[in-house]
Amino acid sequence: METRMPRVLPPATTIAAPLALAFLLLSLLSGPSSAWRPWPSLRHRPNATTVDLTLGNSKKFEGSSEFVKMKYHMGPVLTANITVHIIWYGNWARQQKKIIREFLGSISATGARHPSIAEWWKVVQLYTDQTGANISRTVLLGQEKNDRFYSHGKSLTRLSMQSVIKSAVTASTKPLPIEPRNGLYLVLTSEDVYAQDLCNNVCGYHYFTFPSIVGYTLPYAWVGNSAKLCPGVCAYPFAVPDYMPGLKPLKAPNGDVGVDGMVSVIGHELAEMASNPLANAWYAGQDPSFPVEIADLCEGIYGTGGGGSYTGQMMEDGGGATYNMNGVRRKFLVQWVWNHVVSYCSGPNALDQSV
Repeated sequence: METRMPRVLPPATTIAAPLALAFLLLSLLSGPSSAWRPWPSLRHRPNATTVDLTLGNSKKFEGSSEFVKMKYHMGPVLTANITVHIIWYGNWARQQKKIIREFLGSISATGARHPSIAEWWKVVQLYTDQTGANISRTVLLGQEKNDRFYSHGKSLTRLSMQSVIKSAVTASTKPLPIEPRNGLYLVLTSEDVYAQDLCNNVCGYHYFTFPSIVGYTLPYAWVGNSAKLCPGVCAYPFAVPDYMPGLKPLKAPNGDVGVDGMVSVIGHELAEMASNPLANAWYAGQDPSFPVEIADLCEGIYGTGGGGSYTGQMMEDGGGATYNMNGVRRKFLVQWVWNHVVSYCSGPNALDQSV
């Protein structure tokens, strides 16, 4: 339900795969989860093998466990074409919007180089409803609404976030369309806006609107730009926490620490909204008010070897920027999601998996 970013452990910390998963699950159930830090890039390890980059020579996969019980609770999932409507709350630069639009536009795109965002979405598509219909492969960028004048102020609560959505769908000019069945509403707050719990290890969340506030039940997510407030919390590994001054941040693939950090959180929330839009479909655990969803299980895992204190194997482009997936025109760093068919975290850049 919420994207909780990790605290970074000391570089010497290592955790074996089975212990790492147990630690991850306990963290998810008890509070902010622990951290991951990157392995060295293959650029700097020219003789590295696939075995070198897994945990020993075991082929057990990232986050794999027979103890994770991802269950379907009979609620709807998004099997029809999905349309994402964006509310740009606050002050956004044109280039920042372009980065996020191109990420969203890459989810259903064909022709992007492997490993691609579209291949990442194929893991999300594995989830079905009670009829056996899969989540849609089609994710479309819908209409957009700009709220440049901070109509609800620069400090938003979770309830006032719903009022932001109400203002967008009831605006007198160019209101966002109301699509309860296949529309997702994405509230993106600029770097000068504080949203409730931002920087308190929460970088985004999803839920659904209350008819008493908005007039409709609409699945929505909020993700904030943490560039000014807490980049070390929500834009890791492109920024590092203040308590880890010796750890060097990685270079963001699109040159914007805050927005490049947002992209992974947006992916996290979209995957969970598609598979659990009304909090009654796919999740682990017994409490629907605090579900462990398909992206929660893989927080901080971006590649092979991820889990415990490691992000996993990532890549560098010619300019030294770190990424793990290709969009149509750009490169992105996006966390993996849980594959319930084989019970491990999956991503298209895996060195030891077939997605």
